[in-house]
Amino acid sequence: MYKRILIPLDGSKTAEQVLPYARYFALKLGIPVEFLGVVDLAALASSVSPDKARFLNTMIDAGVRASEEYLEKVAQGFSGVATRCTVRKGKAEDTIIEAAAADRDTLVAMATHGRTGLNRWVLGSVTEKVLRGASNPLLVIRAGEEGGVAEPALKSVLVPLDGSELAEGVLGTVVELARILDLEIILMRAYHVPANTYAGAEDYYAVNYEEVLASLRDEARDYLDKITQDLKARGVARVSSVVPEGYAADEIIALGRRLPDNLIAMCTHGRSGVRRWVLGSVTERVVRHSGDPVLVLRAKG
Repeated sequence: MYKRILIPLDGSKTAEQVLPYARYFALKLGIPVEFLGVVDLAALASSVSPDKARFLNTMIDAGVRASEEYLEKVAQGFSGVATRCTVRKGKAEDTIIEAAAADRDTLVAMATHGRTGLNRWVLGSVTEKVLRGASNPLLVIRAGEEGGVAEPALKSVLVPLDGSELAEGVLGTVVELARILDLEIILMRAYHVPANTYAGAEDYYAVNYEEVLASLRDEARDYLDKITQDLKARGVARVSSVVPEGYAADEIIALGRRLPDNLIAMCTHGRSGVRRWVLGSVTERVVRHSGDPVLVLRAKG
């Protein structure tokens, strides 16, 4: 399980919306929290006119002091939790990824913007870059427009599976969290008839849509039944499963919204080099549009 929680903060109310969840996990898991502030030197330098460049170092020092004071104030709200405040200089996403990578058992907790319409396709926030680039597990909260988050009391964890070993990589962590947090595990596998099922068929009517659908549904149920039995054999007391018809991301988001006090836990691709910035499309959509906190684990490889 995790040894610490790293919480990057920039002083905004959006970023602070992760704090209740981070506090909940820290208290329940009995682990320390490190608050991280980043002074972006490049951004600061670009905002200074040439005639005031000589004051840049003074501005950097002032930024560090202001961040330290802010983080210390936030830490006061984490009574009963060991805390540490750190301010680093550098590009925000790179600094966060580097700080977390020092210990693979560090859980990074961050909030991200919930967008709709055209903006939902625009990537580039620090949280999304960390989500794509970090090898550490991330707890991601979609910030609400109202700016406030009630203290959580999680009751269940929704685990989307697709039949792959990669997706199943989240199960070990989920079992441990369910035991510590007293959560019900809800397994889910969505199914639908692929659009190319009929493509190229010599006789369109020879393919029975209902039969194909029933076959996919039965396959999903059998698969989840097997996982359920495996989890019960590992001592999980409360585990159930659902097999909705539809596209995975849509069904995950819809089911999560019907479950009060729920956590979604998913495993996504682990990459290196340039491809480390590629995140699974289902995971990306769930993080963007789910109202639930989402725990994202990186698969090895």
